Amino acid sequence: MYQQNSTTPKELFGVLAAGAIVLLVVHTLGRFVYTPLLPYLIGDGQLTAPEGAAIATWNYFGYLVGAMLAIRWHRVSHIRILLPAFLVVHVLTTIFVTQTDNLTAISTARWLNGVANGVVFVQAPALILEWLVLRNRSSMSGLVYIGVGLGLLLSSGLVTGTADWLEGAERWWPVALASIPLAIWGAYRLMKLEVPDQESAKNGKSTTNTPLIDRASIPLFLSYAGAGLGYILPMTFLPLLAKLELDAEHWLLDGAWLIVALSTIPAAWVWNKLGSKMGDIPALKLNFLIQLVGVVAAVVLPGALGIMLCAALVGGTFLGTVLLTQRLGRALHPHQGPRLSAAMVALYGFTQMVGPWLTKQWLDAGGTLVSAFGIGVGALVFGLIFVFFVPRPEAWHARTIQHD
Repeated sequence: MYQQNSTTPKELFGVLAAGAIVLLVVHTLGRFVYTPLLPYLIGDGQLTAPEGAAIATWNYFGYLVGAMLAIRWHRVSHIRILLPAFLVVHVLTTIFVTQTDNLTAISTARWLNGVANGVVFVQAPALILEWLVLRNRSSMSGLVYIGVGLGLLLSSGLVTGTADWLEGAERWWPVALASIPLAIWGAYRLMKLEVPDQESAKNGKSTTNTPLIDRASIPLFLSYAGAGLGYILPMTFLPLLAKLELDAEHWLLDGAWLIVALSTIPAAWVWNKLGSKMGDIPALKLNFLIQLVGVVAAVVLPGALGIMLCAALVGGTFLGTVLLTQRLGRALHPHQGPRLSAAMVALYGFTQMVGPWLTKQWLDAGGTLVSAFGIGVGALVFGLIFVFFVPRPEAWHARTIQHD
């Protein structure tokens, strides 16, 4: 078995920084930049609100497709080809939307951008986790998600900082130009990683055909589905909720998203540390509880206090859910790392599409946006319950050995 236990702090930092940067590029300069951009694009007359929502749905659908592609092409040899290729797709589609006002063209480009996001969001952390496992550093894997928190702040700054001198489609130029050097450096650094294509079992046979779905992974999948549906409602509708509940000049109209961004920045480090100290399963239970309090706050405390609590607590937890669940999946199924990660992201992506759709049905039926957040509360309770059915990896493997 290939094993390399030693690595320098400088090398570790370089690898984690490269992973953080490619996630920053595809997930925040790709996906989440659309949240602060959309009000400006509507204000410029390029899009209507329903058209903006439709474009967002196409982007979410692309993310789901990208994650499913990553399930099919999950080996390290596939990642070495697809990861840089889809970073190129991200850059080209972002440049393309600077040049058109055509709704179909924008929707197609945003769908493709979502595909790139889905593939890279699976493959970069999966590749880095495999590299870290070989060096006995898997407890550091969650730090790669720091890129998402920093990216939320960067994307917001790029949009608001250039708002006065750009208009319509050209508002995409700052994120397009920022993506190019970041994507090139991140891809170059990750492609240099020494990771074998496939690890073999002691008997010499391939072990990648072990079941992806079993009694250990099913509750983890169900828990993750609840997390995806629970977090996407505030992450999609919190600025709109602020607009509905607060005065026109209230600082939280822009400030709610800023609170989310600032809360997200330390989240990966905090939850990575907590998972290492108290165990990933206890940390995941705590994570769900805090996130649940955040969404409940938006429902039972209408107004500024509820919005602030929701922004801070959901912003400070959702990345923790991702990194803890991904690491647990890898620990339960060591030979299914990239494939399991892809399946989880696909499920997460699907629930993120379901959330806004359910909200629309609720609003069309006469419900309020505040009460729609109750869907998120229910989803997080569902997710928390199933965390209690996830076996500890060491206990699960001990059981398997006994049965063998």
